Amino acid sequence: MSHASHHLERLALTVLQPGFAGTEAPDWVRRRIGEGLGSVGLFGRNIHSADQVAALTAALRKEKEDILVAVDEEGGDVTRLEVGTGSSWPGNLALGVVDDPGLTRDVATGLGRDLARCGITFNWGPDADVNSNADNPVIGVRSFGADPELVARHTVAYVEGLQATGVAACVKHFPGHGDTAVDSHLGLPRVDASRELLDARDLLPFRAAIAAGAKAVMSAHIVLPAYDDTHPATLSRAILTGLLREELGFDGLIVTDGIEMGAIADTYGIADGTVRALAAGADAVCVGGGLCDEDTVLLLRDAIVAAVREGRLAEDRLADAARRVGELAAWTTSVAARGGPAGDHAVGLAAARRAIRVDGAFTPLSGPAHVLELTSQANIAVGDRTPWGVGAYLADALPGTTVARPGLRAFGLVDGQLAAAAGRPLVVVVRDLHRNISAADLLAGIVAARPDTVVVEMGLPYGDAQGLTRVSTHGAARVCGIAAAETLTGRTLG
Repeated sequence: MSHASHHLERLALTVLQPGFAGTEAPDWVRRRIGEGLGSVGLFGRNIHSADQVAALTAALRKEKEDILVAVDEEGGDVTRLEVGTGSSWPGNLALGVVDDPGLTRDVATGLGRDLARCGITFNWGPDADVNSNADNPVIGVRSFGADPELVARHTVAYVEGLQATGVAACVKHFPGHGDTAVDSHLGLPRVDASRELLDARDLLPFRAAIAAGAKAVMSAHIVLPAYDDTHPATLSRAILTGLLREELGFDGLIVTDGIEMGAIADTYGIADGTVRALAAGADAVCVGGGLCDEDTVLLLRDAIVAAVREGRLAEDRLADAARRVGELAAWTTSVAARGGPAGDHAVGLAAARRAIRVDGAFTPLSGPAHVLELTSQANIAVGDRTPWGVGAYLADALPGTTVARPGLRAFGLVDGQLAAAAGRPLVVVVRDLHRNISAADLLAGIVAARPDTVVVEMGLPYGDAQGLTRVSTHGAARVCGIAAAETLTGRTLG
């Protein structure tokens, strides 16, 4: 291989952020790190325990001390570090409801310490989207709320708290995924808003985060005709270079959302999408939430090299992207607090308690109840591995409590659950009831027969409670479930 070819391959590997399978570092990952791979991404499949992750990241650093180790750890509903148990930290909506930036900063610091302890140096978070569309299928409780000013102040607090632990923050999904009705994991959303509206609403938190020193920004796979009628933001030079770099003055790392998500993969393909993203101004390409093998990394590496040789991607642009990866890696090495103490999880539970809101008259449960948990299809960002709900905590607190989680189309579900709850309090747990028609219909049938039903909403509590007793947790993290159970029983459980 010529020196020029070797140099280009090294640059191409530097700008990739791939995932891999397994709880140990595969040989191919170690080998590619030696050849220049600048980052790796960890997902739930890579995580068994904090000690295991610490051993994994230590093995990666034997190959390259300043390798960026990234994870998608928002706390709340989107957790990788606690994928098997649920998060010790409430998510953004809960923090936005409390609206205490100092608390948000403390939660981000605690979460950052958990990450730093495991050797993770780069978090694909926080979510800075303004959730202006209540029917948004992928953001929802991941957002601090629908008020741009509130989202901005909490995004700043989160960035400050996280980066104080030596973990780089990556605010997402630029220039704003909050006003979408399509999940970009599955399709290509379009936001038909004017520049004036986008500036006043969606861009406000990103401007604030940039001013606060956020180290990275993640692009959204959404089309915004006000800036670019053709290309999604991830592939748009007008948005990544013109808006983010030149107008907003951001000089940190721009990373793409997962390049294998449907919005890009089904429209451009991952290889062409990767090249287009780099040419548009992205510095790093995230891949591996789904595709997590060596062949994918080699496909993207070779596509980047070919694009440079063919003149579709300027070598200076690739070198500039690699430089920014190196600068962020150097920052994480200079401030990293690896091996330090875990975060104070009591802060997370205290925050979840403060986020609880109760509508309607309510008397704490004193004896066994029947709990019906109406499941809904989790979006891909949340995943289906992480447990959620209230029933398990109520069953521990009130022995004899029964918990049911039937399929929503189960025959005779209403009559069966009413019979199971006869003579006992009935608690129905839901998640984003306003977007879940099947669950809403079932709940209506249950409430018609049992108007004393207590509803626990663990998603976005949309609209008024319509005369029901409703306990809103503003997220489905483990600590939110515990806080709800405490509210229902009038006891301290955590």
